[in-house]
Amino acid sequence: MAAMKSSSIILQSSSIKMSSHGRGGITKAAMINLPKRVTKISLPQLRGNTTSFEQLEKQLSPNVEALIEKDDGDALVVAKLHAIMEAVADRVEMHKNIGDQRKEWNSLLLSSINALTLAAATMAGIASTSHGDATAMTISSTAMYVAATGMLSIVNKIQPSQLAEEQRNATRLFKQLHTQIQTILSIGNPTPIHVNQIIDKVLALDKAFPLPLLGGSMLDKFPATLEPAVWWPQNIRKHHPKTTNQGYNGWNGKLEEEMREIVKVMKLKDEEDYLRLAGKALNLNKLLAKSAPLLTAMAAVASSLHSHGGWAAALAVGGGALATVANSFEHGGQVGMVFEMYRSNAGFFKLMQESIQSNLDEDDFERRENGEMLEMKVALQLGRSLSDLRNLAKDSSLKGEAINEFASKLF
Repeated sequence: MAAMKSSSIILQSSSIKMSSHGRGGITKAAMINLPKRVTKISLPQLRGNTTSFEQLEKQLSPNVEALIEKDDGDALVVAKLHAIMEAVADRVEMHKNIGDQRKEWNSLLLSSINALTLAAATMAGIASTSHGDATAMTISSTAMYVAATGMLSIVNKIQPSQLAEEQRNATRLFKQLHTQIQTILSIGNPTPIHVNQIIDKVLALDKAFPLPLLGGSMLDKFPATLEPAVWWPQNIRKHHPKTTNQGYNGWNGKLEEEMREIVKVMKLKDEEDYLRLAGKALNLNKLLAKSAPLLTAMAAVASSLHSHGGWAAALAVGGGALATVANSFEHGGQVGMVFEMYRSNAGFFKLMQESIQSNLDEDDFERRENGEMLEMKVALQLGRSLSDLRNLAKDSSLKGEAINEFASKLF
């Protein structure tokens, strides 16, 4: 009340001075009278409230510390993902460069070996028709055949066209992984589970597409057992992150049955067909890889025996010509690359089957990938619309193994 009375007196005094002194009086009253009166106002309850502020600070401090720790953890996860993304980008460039190099190997070695073989066959033919001393021609022809045999043995062992296809696949898959990391970072809320998943994928790709040619780490180009290519970690279900969705996470009984039918079609038709084609390419490649060095070796022996008559000359010339044909068909036609392509396609369908099945085997719907999202991804990967995918599942449930349609429309 005293403060209100004081302010009332001040207002009355200032209004009197305003009326008597005009504009200059207003300034004088504001500068002189107001500060002297306002300085006597006190706030007695302010000191008593400091205790409540201290209590509030104590209550909030644990939550603030938790938020700070969470932010630090998220920042560390983001930093790890960026570090992995840099390593993946480096692998993309590395596999691309080595793939280009091995592609050049295939073309250069093909041209060099064919040139050696044809030159040796020509010299063997000249030596057989020469009436004078043809020792120099014979030695040269034999030496070229021996060199061609050795080079063919090495080239057919490492299969440069297949090596180049492996590196192309590795480049594509590492680019795909790089895009996945960018998507995780752009969506936000990355977790340590994402970090562990991506590290497992990087290591699996390194194992599936090794770079060295020596030391036993190179992939077997003529495997005894034909299986789809595998470039993903085998513990997909264990590391599947838990979603924040509630309820059934986009899943229902109809969608589960649809996904099971799609898995059956991919297993029965697509994967099986590509494994069959890969087996044919493998058998043809084995035949050609054995034939060419054997023919050049026989031609080398026949060339050194040209003095024994026309059969030796015919074998020397004919063996060289046939070896050239076999080598051109094998490496010019890139039969090894075709085998690797079919094997990788079978692996693509195997990966899709395992990805779908890992979701179906998970009892906790929140730990599954969103059902609608998975259905859309499967449809896009198979080159189908959602309605087309559902019709395929319906046909599979009605016809069973008698279905003639393949799951994929892309390849």
